[in-house]
Amino acid sequence: MSLLQIAEPNQSAQPHQHRFGLGIDLGTTRSLVAVVRSGKAQVLQADTTSDTLLPSVVYYPSAGKPLVGYDALTHLADDPKNTIVSAKRFMGRSQADIKFSHPYELSGSEDAMPAFVTAQGEVSPVEVSARILAALEQRAASALPDDSIQGAVITVPAYFDEAQRQATKDAAQAAGINVLRLLNEPTAAAVAYGLDQPNTDKSENYYLIYDLGGGTFDVSILKLSDGVFEVLATGGNSALGGDDIDRLLTNWLIKQLNIDPKDVSLHDKSILAQQAKSYKQALTDAEQVDIDIVVNERSFRGVLRRDDLITIAEPVSRRTLSVCEQVLRDAKLSAADLDEVILVGGSTRMPAIQQVVADFFAKEPLCRLNPDEVVALGAAQTAHQLVNGDSDNSLLLLDVTPLSLGLETMGGLVEVLIPRNTPIPVKKRQVFTTYQDGQTGMVIHVVQGERETVDNCLSLGRFELYGIPPMKAGFARIEVTFSIDANGQLTVSAQETTTKTESKIEIVPSYGLSDEQKEQLLIAGFKYAEEDKNARSLIETKVEAERELLALQSALNEFAALITPEEQQSLTVSMQALQTALSTDDLTVIESAQGKLKPHSDAFAARIMNQSVKASMSGTSAQDW
Repeated sequence: MSLLQIAEPNQSAQPHQHRFGLGIDLGTTRSLVAVVRSGKAQVLQADTTSDTLLPSVVYYPSAGKPLVGYDALTHLADDPKNTIVSAKRFMGRSQADIKFSHPYELSGSEDAMPAFVTAQGEVSPVEVSARILAALEQRAASALPDDSIQGAVITVPAYFDEAQRQATKDAAQAAGINVLRLLNEPTAAAVAYGLDQPNTDKSENYYLIYDLGGGTFDVSILKLSDGVFEVLATGGNSALGGDDIDRLLTNWLIKQLNIDPKDVSLHDKSILAQQAKSYKQALTDAEQVDIDIVVNERSFRGVLRRDDLITIAEPVSRRTLSVCEQVLRDAKLSAADLDEVILVGGSTRMPAIQQVVADFFAKEPLCRLNPDEVVALGAAQTAHQLVNGDSDNSLLLLDVTPLSLGLETMGGLVEVLIPRNTPIPVKKRQVFTTYQDGQTGMVIHVVQGERETVDNCLSLGRFELYGIPPMKAGFARIEVTFSIDANGQLTVSAQETTTKTESKIEIVPSYGLSDEQKEQLLIAGFKYAEEDKNARSLIETKVEAERELLALQSALNEFAALITPEEQQSLTVSMQALQTALSTDDLTVIESAQGKLKPHSDAFAARIMNQSVKASMSGTSAQDW
């Protein structure tokens, strides 16, 4: 007789499974780990406390092991230089791109990811993140059976570029964690809410995910249709969050004391920042809070109201709403088209933020799930499906690439293969050819951005393809493939179709693309759209004219006998006139010269074609047909 496994009502039929995938929310200020047990996603608590949140803080003392979490946080006020907070802001970014204020001494070159100078030597942001991830993995290992953890889905801001994503994977690898997938934070939130919310009678639903964490902001618009979540558009800022509100409030408190911020020590600023954070958090449940601060022997007592905080936080909220406006335009939607606005991230607990969002979208935002936990819960759901192949859940998630990807063509133009907001994973192919006779090699230059010319886009990498058979210009066939996997990693390959000669590159750009650069790339794409269109038209016309002149010169060298000296003279004069026109940037002059050349070139081409037909038909009899 065999045993029959009985599941509890509304629980999994496999309550005793021993294959777990972790969902890790690696946050700027706090991090969490979640797992699906008995069919339900849950955030795991620390061994010694019921708290699920782990402060994303690592302390490096002069002697002894580094401390992580709350133990590290206790040293923030007395030793800020050796207490690393918000390391996520530094991930995958060059030192030159770090323009926000911080108390740390950084080392390294301007174009490389910096290291923190601590009492234990230089420590990279990747190493700091690795210690946080290791602490979360240890928390999970203590709560789950031995050897049952198969890997983890780790969330990242939607707007993280390839360098920042790679840095996150490097941190996980250093912590000994098998990365099942990197998942965008708003996407993870959509998974959590999509699984929990009942379907409506509408065939399509539109959701805006407003995710304001401690140090990052992300917003995505998702369409739910027939069990498929599709990210229509995404945007954000990897250096904007609740930390910035804390700094604004700290500066406001200093102003109440009539003290120059430069005269306040780092130690006092750290203490004041902690007070500011506590006042901010108190206003979550109270309409006002009493203030009592002392700095440089100056004191201030007063009242801080919610309305005051709305005004203080306005620079941050304004920037978040500006991103929301852009994302709505990208998705070709209005605020009225949205079914729900979903708040994610600890900073959205602030009534000041909730009110601003409600006023902007003219609807009360949705916050049914714990905003601190929702990202980790969604990541856990995804990890569970990847590890266990959960066939009971038909939810499909389509993520998108945030910026257009393409390559350089003749004249310094960009040929886009994957437009921004394309669902991923994705693979796109396009066939290119050679520009010159006998060309045996080609440089593939991969770029990212929204402008028409290479000079105004970001270079991601380049590689060379050799072994192209020498032939007439335009006859070779080079197939270029752009492939983006589920983690957002880009691979570019090029293959000559005759010989099957192939070359490829995995795009891991140099650290790093700053949030300012990303914003500029998008804004510039819209700002200079008309100018770029005209520039592209001019360059394309020039490239086509130069190609035509090269082809005509090659034909003259081979078939000059087919036309009279007078015809040859007229053709040559027209070619010289076009060559002269190409030295200008006057599109009208170039097109006029092209028009005058066309009758001569068409007549020459017809002679060549007639000769080719006669040659191919010579000796052919009716019986052969």
